[in-house]
Amino acid sequence: MEFVNRCALVTGAATGIGEQVARRLYASGAAVALVGHDGPALERLRRELDPEGRRVLAVEADVRDEAAMHDAVQRTVDRFGALHLAVNNAGLTGPHDTPLETLTLETWNTVIGTDLTGMFLSLKAELPAIVAAGGGAIVNLSSANGIVGVAGIAAYTTAKHGVLGLTRAVALEYADKHVRVNAIGPGYVATPRMLEMPQEALDAMAQAHPMKRLATREEIAELAAFLLSERASFCTGGFYAADGGYTAQ
Repeated sequence: MEFVNRCALVTGAATGIGEQVARRLYASGAAVALVGHDGPALERLRRELDPEGRRVLAVEADVRDEAAMHDAVQRTVDRFGALHLAVNNAGLTGPHDTPLETLTLETWNTVIGTDLTGMFLSLKAELPAIVAAGGGAIVNLSSANGIVGVAGIAAYTTAKHGVLGLTRAVALEYADKHVRVNAIGPGYVATPRMLEMPQEALDAMAQAHPMKRLATREEIAELAAFLLSERASFCTGGFYAADGGYTAQ
């Protein structure tokens, strides 16, 4: 129960990695604000985790909307008294196997706007609240594609590289304000949406990792929990790969 008396905000919390991170933090005693664009899904998760609503708050908000993110943080602080931790997970991949010359500006703006600008706006809202609480920690979800190139998903690869640069810059800006900021770089993860893909595609993705499997959501959530905890008290500005050896090749 290492997060008792701590409040965490998780974006993209309705499903996938964000959902599992929220479950992990709640199980360790944290009050958790579930933030995302799918309000009904967030509310279902809230009712499942905490039917009485004592330690879980569901907030529908689009990370691309600056006012909405500030409101989400304010609602969290109003409900739980402070914000200490954040996991910025909201994002999307966009179309695969799309050469740059056929990538539309609309798609580019959607992916960059969600994955990178949305991260910026989330951090902009979260950081003052965490400083006001006396400090804490933030984990940003980058990707293994944040340090290597992947053909056919230029917008996503660019955004995830940008997340790493943003993480390092913010970590330096807030190192003397008692806020640690780190990035995680998962390989392919067996999320519910991923598991809807054809088995042939899943097998190919598993084979891309030297460990010959996909990551579990629990493995990524465990790394996030470690980086948010006092066990990682001297870790800031880092990139932590959880990719089964993908980026070591």
